[in-house]
Amino acid sequence: MYKNFIFDLYGTLVDINTNEWKPSLWKNMAILYSMGGAAYSAKELKKAYYSFIDDEIRNIPPDRYLTVPEPQILNVFKRLYTDKGVECSDDTAAYTGRVFRMLSLKYIRLYDGVKELFEAIRSAGGKIYLLSNAQRIFTEPEIRMLGIYDEFDDIMISSDEGCAKPDKMFYLRLLKKHNLKPEESIMIGNDHITDIKGSHEAGLDSLYLYTNISPEPKGEILAKYKIMSGSLIEARKALFGE
Repeated sequence: MYKNFIFDLYGTLVDINTNEWKPSLWKNMAILYSMGGAAYSAKELKKAYYSFIDDEIRNIPPDRYLTVPEPQILNVFKRLYTDKGVECSDDTAAYTGRVFRMLSLKYIRLYDGVKELFEAIRSAGGKIYLLSNAQRIFTEPEIRMLGIYDEFDDIMISSDEGCAKPDKMFYLRLLKKHNLKPEESIMIGNDHITDIKGSHEAGLDSLYLYTNISPEPKGEILAKYKIMSGSLIEARKALFGE
């Protein structure tokens, strides 16, 4: 029986659909920045946004990751102001980022069976951790809104760490932080590379969920459990025999 259950978020616990390419997003964000004194056209803002992300990645210290660096997008939203000569606090940058996320969001919701799976883990005396390739300024408000923030014993997000799955350093940081034994821990996720191959390389068992937003798997899926229906109800049965 596992003692530590490490979850991916998007596509595993949370069903989400966003579109950062729609013209209306960049038009409205350009209006928001211009209202704040940082005048942009939609085209100029989009170009600067992706250019600043590339700069953030290049500036991540090499000791923060092995294979997959992760930028801190809060700095990007801030720089979009400061490059236009406008002072910007972290709070303003975070608010701007949340507006960006809201405008790009089509829907967000929990998958069926999330809370029941968490209840089964708690009933068995297990710990629940989140290990997500994500940006905290987006993810923390979303999981609070969905009512699962307090379900986790710890939340580790790639934007805070400077590295992302499948980089095994990301996994090993969580294990080291909480003195978790790999043989007592399992990764649960919907991506056969970032969640499954990455956790395998870190010495963890895994449970693979093929959900509606999973990348199409290629090659062997290195998971102990495979739930091709994507059902968390089936995952609970696989783990706890219920």
